[in-house]
This record gives sequence, structure tokens and C-alpha cells, in this order.
Amino acid sequence: MKKKGIILAIMIVMAFQLVQAPVALAAKFSESNATRGEITGKSLVSGVCSFLLWPGIGQYVNDCETKKNVTHAVLGLTVIFRFWSGWDALVQRKGGYWDGKI
Repeated sequence: MKKKGIILAIMIVMAFQLVQAPVALAAKFSESNATRGEITGKSLVSGVCSFLLWPGIGQYVNDCETKKNVTHAVLGLTVIFRFWSGWDALVQRKGGYWDGKI
């Protein structure tokens, strides 16, 4: 029983580490020229595509810069980034952190 408790505690700590790492990384970057567009039918579809299929697809549909599309696609390897990318595509966000890539 103690082994299960220890394993559960370790898993919870590891989960918090995974969540905090991207947040801490994003806090180091200053936001530059980030703008939001309107939520439209096209942005709704692009947000769903970025969330369900693969991050970066929604940015491509919203005609974002190639560097942003590629960055979202690569960071999509981390599952948590799907939420950010889906929201980013939904609100048609241009620019942002890390030289406008995220």
C-alpha cells in the first residue's frame, strides 16, 4: 500500500513539473505585437484542427507566418501545447512570445 502511495506522489510531482516547465519558459519571453482577431467560423475550424489533429494546422489555416506554423507543429509533440495552439488559432492571434512564434 505504501508503494502505491509513493508511486502516486511521484507521478503527481512529475505531472506538475511537465505543466510548469512550458509556463516558466513562456514567462521568460516578452510579448511583442500580439494581436487577436475575431472568432469566426474559419477560426473555429482552425482551432479545432489545431487541438484535435495537430498544432500548427490552425495557424496555417489562419495564414500565420511559416515560423509560427512550424514552431506550433514541433511543440505539438508535447500534448499540453495542443491547448495553447487551439486557443491561439481560435482567436486568430498574430505575433506573440518568442519572436512571434508562440
